[in-house]
Amino acid sequence: MSQHPQYDVLVIGSGAAGLTLALNLPTTLRVAILSKGDLANGSTYWAQGGVAAVLDTTDTVESHVADTLVAGAGLCSEDAVRFTVEHSREAIQWLIEQGVPFTRDEADPEAGSFEYHLTREGGHSHRRIIHAADATGAAIFNTLLARAQDRTNIDLLQQRVAVDLITEHKLGLSGRRCLGAYVLNRASGEVETFQAKFVVLATGGAAKVYLYTSNPDGACGDGIAMAWRAGCRVGNLEFNQFHPTCLYHPQAKSFLITEALRGEGAVLKLPNGERFMPRFDERAELAPRDIVARAIDHEMKRLGIDCVYLDISHKPAAFIREHFPTVYERCLEFGIDITREPIPVVPAAHYTCGGIVVDQSGRTDIPGLYAIGETSFTGLHGANRMASNSLLECFVYARSAAQDMLAELPDVEQAHALPDWDASQVTDSDEDVIIAHNWDELRRFMWDYVGIVRTSKRLMRAQHRVRMLLGEIDEFYSNYKVSRDLIELRNLALVADLMIRSAMQRKESRGLHYTLDYPDMLTEAVDTILVPPTFDD
Repeated sequence: MSQHPQYDVLVIGSGAAGLTLALNLPTTLRVAILSKGDLANGSTYWAQGGVAAVLDTTDTVESHVADTLVAGAGLCSEDAVRFTVEHSREAIQWLIEQGVPFTRDEADPEAGSFEYHLTREGGHSHRRIIHAADATGAAIFNTLLARAQDRTNIDLLQQRVAVDLITEHKLGLSGRRCLGAYVLNRASGEVETFQAKFVVLATGGAAKVYLYTSNPDGACGDGIAMAWRAGCRVGNLEFNQFHPTCLYHPQAKSFLITEALRGEGAVLKLPNGERFMPRFDERAELAPRDIVARAIDHEMKRLGIDCVYLDISHKPAAFIREHFPTVYERCLEFGIDITREPIPVVPAAHYTCGGIVVDQSGRTDIPGLYAIGETSFTGLHGANRMASNSLLECFVYARSAAQDMLAELPDVEQAHALPDWDASQVTDSDEDVIIAHNWDELRRFMWDYVGIVRTSKRLMRAQHRVRMLLGEIDEFYSNYKVSRDLIELRNLALVADLMIRSAMQRKESRGLHYTLDYPDMLTEAVDTILVPPTFDD
């Protein structure tokens, strides 16, 4: 048995949630943050819009709570919503103290504290989105990363892919506590054993399960899959948010057109120039994302068109370039001048509203294991996440989880040495083409059968296909050495199965789950909670 890295806290994921948690722990604790690629590979870096919070004197906690409950289609946990919103101002204050360069109000650039420019996005009744131009995620990530790099107690480890969690139950011990994780070191090709008093899943969502997504390649539902295998419940995985406006261009992989454009007056049009959103909702382009995405999907199928168009060219060119420099420059690279012409857009899988069941401290069903950010299910988002509430959730729950760990720490003992990863029965694969084919097949049938509009027949087809894939993947996993592609495929197929099971259980249309077989919404709103076989072992 070899010597293993030992930490007080092991954070799997290097985005907003993971960095925030690490920075809210004292420097006396040893912390490891794992990134399965480069540190900036997560979704945080690419977030454009901003962070929703009650900052303006004309806004109120009650208003933000009410807007979130409406967007969530009756399925939000009001306690979770209120907890998040009530802690929004202090979370933003903490980010400002870290040095995040939020855009100042043009009227008074020298003003202090909360005199920042606030924009408005779909579902919000007030301007309450604080942002850094249209690259808020990059500004937050770069600031928090620099802070973490300055901390001698934080080890930032790149090219590390978590394979599975280590629990007392898996080791045949009497308890259920999480003791660490097996992690693939991509540089050496070896699986390392990380030991920790607390393990944090901050691995993001699972939108890569779909063929078209705004997410980076790593959004494979790793945390959800690992937690399920360890014995954690998951909730509301049928609710996958499709962002209405992803740039439609053969070379523009996964580029999101921020909702803030619609907040500043951009309108959606058909190829003939006709505006269509007022036909679907009185809020038009500022309706919640599920409504806008379904409207676009409907028009594309009705007319047999490949995309629709988002037009902000009626605004002054200087205004567009100042407020949306990232979108302006990116579109210009593809020959689209958004100050003069509309942007071709399509919906794309964007956000996983469900996830690992946690409490207000981010605690899962497994002692010592926390889940924060998109990988978790807090009850905040309900059946549809309201714009810019997701980053807020990362900061509020990460800070809450850090506080909870500190309270628990005196009672936690470092476990005995953990066993090495056993690779004695596996060989190098010479058939990686199977992984590539399974990956492609999975994402295509999820897009076709478990997408924006569903039917019971489509879901049954998807379930049949995913069960066959899971069998093939399990056989492959048992016989060959692990790789990042195999680990991600294994996790993604499992999460796809959980999504399909969740969708089949919901006999209604609510929020992001829309099925032609049950088009009406039931009077009672109930969460879909799946319980793993090992839950009561």
